[in-house]
Amino acid sequence: MKIVFHCQHVLGIGHLFRSLEICRALSGHEVVLVSGGPPIEIGLPPHVSHVRLPELSMDAEFKELRAPGGGDIDAIKRERRARLLALMRREAPALFLVELYPFGRRAFRFEIDPVLEAVAGGGLPPCRVACSVRDILVEKPQAADREAWVAAQLNRHFGAVLVHTDPRLVRLEETFGRRDDIRIPVVSTGFISPRPAPGDRARVRARRGVGEAEDLIVVSAGGGSVGFPLVEAAMRAFRLMRGGRPARMVVFTGPFMPAEEVARLEPLAGGPVALERFAADFPAELAAADLSISMGGYNTTMNLLAAEVPALIWPFAQNREQRLRAGRLAALGALEVLRAADLAPEPLAAAMGRILGRRERPRVALDLNGAAATARWLENWLASG
Repeated sequence: MKIVFHCQHVLGIGHLFRSLEICRALSGHEVVLVSGGPPIEIGLPPHVSHVRLPELSMDAEFKELRAPGGGDIDAIKRERRARLLALMRREAPALFLVELYPFGRRAFRFEIDPVLEAVAGGGLPPCRVACSVRDILVEKPQAADREAWVAAQLNRHFGAVLVHTDPRLVRLEETFGRRDDIRIPVVSTGFISPRPAPGDRARVRARRGVGEAEDLIVVSAGGGSVGFPLVEAAMRAFRLMRGGRPARMVVFTGPFMPAEEVARLEPLAGGPVALERFAADFPAELAAADLSISMGGYNTTMNLLAAEVPALIWPFAQNREQRLRAGRLAALGALEVLRAADLAPEPLAAAMGRILGRRERPRVALDLNGAAATARWLENWLASG
């Protein structure tokens, strides 16, 4: 069957890459992935095609839409809306899968709502509609009114909500107070993360020339839009590490780190410190590592669990999402959380050395098979008529 999957990433890359894992799991179907955020190279399996809408993103405070080069946002909205409606009419999918909306991405109502209204009113071929949403929702002003609107939208236009979480760690109702007002199925799928292959550690370390008597530290900033302070701190702390085994560091800035910030990092690189933009196979890089230092986004955190790599996490401070998840995982012994004061070079170097000295890889009993579970549930739901 044919599936259209709408995913709009606006600042980072986590939403897009989580959606890609679901697309891969829907391998028995023809999937059209629709996105319209900042461009990034993505590898697609043969059953997935990618349709890019004219680009829109948001500022770091998630307050206003931005167009590349200061373009006419209203004109871009009109074009995106027309293209999405035309795509739905042409493809006539059995399922319209929407990432995050209506829980978030209200700034993109201008293109999503017309599709939902047209499906409901017969202006588009009939299809089922489902929402794909991560474990933790970002807090919003006027939460009660907003949540009432979300529940009404779900009940009117959607047939199911797929929440990519393991309820043993966090449940939807912890960050969405009107869970009981949702009258459609709400399914916890498990967390979503690809797993490293059995030989990835040896393969990556051999490619990077890292011996088993050396430690490898991987530093990452997700998409890179807000990760500069952490990356700079880790690179400076690396110079202060003393004792222990010889170590190397690989730093992934993320594709969206501003060029001027990357330029400020370049003098700190060289020798045992490699500075790179993006990892084509990040789970494999983590499997090769003896320590990860990163932001606390959903995808990175789940990749850490899948790779069973010791980790220091610096949660994004703008909202509760990363702090809540990281705190729960820290309580299980899966990782350690960095505070702002910990980013000073001396305490960070000490934390790095302490974790490397333990030589332990954490194992946490959480469900990471959410992509496969999502695909199975959708297939059964669609087959049920």
